[in-house]
Amino acid sequence: MSEELYADLAWLPKPPEDFRRRCKSLAESDEPGRAVSHLAGYALRENQLHLLADALERLSAAGTSLAPLTPFKLGLLGNATLEPLVPTLTATAPRFGISLECVRADFGQTIQEALTSSSRINSAKPDAVLLAFDYRGLPLGAGGFSEETMASAVNESIAFLRTLREGIRAHCGALSILQTLVPPPDTLFGHLDRVIPGTLRRMTAAFNTALVDSLRGTQDILLDVSALANTVGLAHWHSPTQWNIAKFPFDSALLPFYSDHVCRIVGALRGKSRRCLVLDLDNTLWGGIIGDDGLEGIVIGQGNATGEAHLEVQRTALALRNRGVVLAVSSKNADEVARKAFTDHPEMILREEHIAVFQANWSDKATNLSAIAAELALGIDSLVFLDDNPVERALIRQMLPQVAVPELPEDPALYARTLTAAGYFEAITFSEEDRRRAEFYQGNARRAALRQQVGDMESYLASLEMEIVFSPFDATGRSRITQLINKSNQFNLTTRRYTESEVAALENDPRIFTLQVRLIDSFGDNGMISVIVCHERSSSEWEIDTWLMSCRVLGRRVEHMVLREILLHARTRGVQRLIGRYIPSERNGMVREHYATLGFRRFEESPSGATAWELKTEAEIESAPMVVTRSGFDDSVPVPIPA
Repeated sequence: MSEELYADLAWLPKPPEDFRRRCKSLAESDEPGRAVSHLAGYALRENQLHLLADALERLSAAGTSLAPLTPFKLGLLGNATLEPLVPTLTATAPRFGISLECVRADFGQTIQEALTSSSRINSAKPDAVLLAFDYRGLPLGAGGFSEETMASAVNESIAFLRTLREGIRAHCGALSILQTLVPPPDTLFGHLDRVIPGTLRRMTAAFNTALVDSLRGTQDILLDVSALANTVGLAHWHSPTQWNIAKFPFDSALLPFYSDHVCRIVGALRGKSRRCLVLDLDNTLWGGIIGDDGLEGIVIGQGNATGEAHLEVQRTALALRNRGVVLAVSSKNADEVARKAFTDHPEMILREEHIAVFQANWSDKATNLSAIAAELALGIDSLVFLDDNPVERALIRQMLPQVAVPELPEDPALYARTLTAAGYFEAITFSEEDRRRAEFYQGNARRAALRQQVGDMESYLASLEMEIVFSPFDATGRSRITQLINKSNQFNLTTRRYTESEVAALENDPRIFTLQVRLIDSFGDNGMISVIVCHERSSSEWEIDTWLMSCRVLGRRVEHMVLREILLHARTRGVQRLIGRYIPSERNGMVREHYATLGFRRFEESPSGATAWELKTEAEIESAPMVVTRSGFDDSVPVPIPA
């Protein structure tokens, strides 16, 4: 089962028998983008991915919009045959909320494509380029079994890839996705291969270490193909026959598995990774039904195979929380009975303080999941729901198709492995703010509970004892700023995206004004919650290029304080008019009237729904009860208007 779990994408439901018919009927759908995403969400084999890719090609030829899927253009460069990747990648990407266009180089044209500005890939201006090299495409050939020879070969290979990366960055501005190398299963010295320098097993290990080191401090992304091959087995990964016949670097039966992992990274680059794990309780976190069996009757803990299986689910959930994933509970149970396990059972690893929202009641789970998302101020597509009951899983898939619901096997020993294999929480960066995200959202749930208790809004806001901190963009915040720009979809006026290098360029451009905004209150630090980019249109006019904000601080008048800060700096620089634009997307309808609410006057509207707004900088903007702190600004900025 273990190998099949990964190779067969067993966490996904099996495709329906009429899958071919459904692909053909996509053009008749009222919402083809959502329909495509639904079909991509099955455990598809290579031939089924081709059927879906053909349907996508027909939709593209007809000019059909695939909203709400997010467009992404991916270049493909490598030493092997790349053509088979295109349909499987384009058909897999909607599973992660992406409408993918692939641009591939011809076989053997790697150098020309990377280093020529007019090449097919550079001309296409992709968002990222996948450098799909295996050990046969790099200068790692036999040259003597010595440390010096091996180091020289590894350095030459890393330098070659660096040249490609720099060419791609210079000519089209794309980031690179680089693969670790998979050694062949064959050995020269047997078990001594890992010891002798210059063997392929030792050489690929040294290369992989050097590759990781070469990515530090860059935007480029690692695709750990070596880990994928080890997961399914080296002998299964490599197919000498397919390499000899078609120069294909791995067994084509693993194309769905490989494509799933590439598209996880693409999805993560566009902020599609999930943020919250919602847990069922009975027969998921423990064996048995606590309402029937009582606290002493549930099965959990060491010394019992079933108990240890459920304990591993808890360990995995807690580990995810420690890296920033929010935990919630949705269970059909009496609240006081369900909580008793968390407070009183000695073998429980998870405790109440680890759970941001606890929904134990007799409502249907679709209602509970919607309530959890609302309380956490998260989109419903941020949730993953783990439940042993196939009926409940089917219900959520039908009523809330945006929620990720992994299929679970009968054996609870495989629950935790299935959850992690699915890759719902794929990360491309990891910062202190990422680690603390679960705390941020848990604090948000406590703020929501306080709001229920306090009578009026002013008293509630005052009770939060808020401090808002304004700073310009800087190197320290750069990674988080880039992450927010590429992940924020709902409270995002223009949904423009910037790479980390582009964000760095904004920091030192005198024609650009930037803000990173943090919020602290009595429940803790909310972290960076807003990003602003203003362009100087003239000496007297600024345009707000980017205004995004975390939805978890909605309702606290943060937007008023941000606008006051923008106006303060604009007036200091002699700016008289502020221009704001709203560019509609599938998910930012909540800010359609954002500028109107803040007192801007609309002066332009396009048929697409995009609007332009203006505000004189002498305007007085409503304040909010919070302390204002500033750091990093030029000393010429005057003492601020009191908040």
